Amino acid sequence: MNLINLGLTNYRNCKNLLLDLSSNKILIIGKNAQGKTNILESIYFLSTLKSPRISTNMELINFDENKVSINANIIKAETDIELDFTYNREKSRELKVNKVKTTPKNFKSVLKTVLFSTNDLLLLRGNPSDRRDWLDRAISQIYPAYDERLTKYDKIRIQKNSTLKEYLKTGNLNETLLDVYNEQLVITGSNIIYLRIKFLNEIEKIAREKHRIISETEDLTIKYDCQFLNNTESLESIVADFKQELSEKKNEEMRRGQSCVGPHRDDILFFINNNEATKFASQGQQRTVVLALKLSELDIITNKTGDEPILLLDDVLAELDDIRQNYLLKSINNRTQTIITSVDTVLFEDAFLKDVKIYKIDNGTIKE
Repeated sequence: MNLINLGLTNYRNCKNLLLDLSSNKILIIGKNAQGKTNILESIYFLSTLKSPRISTNMELINFDENKVSINANIIKAETDIELDFTYNREKSRELKVNKVKTTPKNFKSVLKTVLFSTNDLLLLRGNPSDRRDWLDRAISQIYPAYDERLTKYDKIRIQKNSTLKEYLKTGNLNETLLDVYNEQLVITGSNIIYLRIKFLNEIEKIAREKHRIISETEDLTIKYDCQFLNNTESLESIVADFKQELSEKKNEEMRRGQSCVGPHRDDILFFINNNEATKFASQGQQRTVVLALKLSELDIITNKTGDEPILLLDDVLAELDDIRQNYLLKSINNRTQTIITSVDTVLFEDAFLKDVKIYKIDNGTIKE
């Protein structure tokens, strides 16, 4: 899979940008706040219809304009595919594949990406929600329908919370309605938990090997942290544990007026030599974990979908030491199209730069 070109219109500070991406290795250099990250964000957005930096699509639109658009041409399995995304201030969205309107699920199934940014380096030190977001975005690249399950689960949870809050106000509880919401949460939430655990088990096998190569002596393990699970071997056992926990926490949920049980409260724990990395690992050790995870994402997406994802490295090399820089760059095979942003070319060896197309960006305007 390769991106051939990218067009941005009123995308943040990129008001009219057209970028030739026909090379396999591309380096975009420029000072901070010039638009480097916006370019990588737009590519990642085409593969997920989400951005790790914003909460609403409205924030993508240039301050002075009413509409944003992204256009990209891709070669996938020797087939030319064109993607078009538009969104306006009336909150109207249009998605097209080869000029034909399509659904979000079909749109997201076209392009696969792995984004590795400086924010990802803080994954282990961040909040549980940060780790859940990373996990959910990674799974969505493999199972496009997974996003629909997350959306459905959140909708049911919000409705349940509304019922619980109404009880706090009035003292009257619609138990029949609450039972319906709990039943729906169990079905949808158990599927989410099952897929999360399945994905983590698979990525752990790959990440452990990569982590050991970088660290030489350290062993990485990953655990899905769900307070109520006794058995994770089957979907049926997750459903049973979920139901039991909801029953036991019913009074607490009524007292607090919110859902206290479910995948929206879970976490992902990382251990180095059986010591919890979020508590005991050094900054270098934590960055090694994240590096191993991101490179494992590349492998697992390729293995599961048959598509080689686009690797997006956003200013991340400057935050890695020489050992981790070299491992990252040498791990990128020739089949992986890689787009890198950096302040300058100082971090790159001449041998690497020889085969790289280099662009310079200044205030949303780019030139080779």
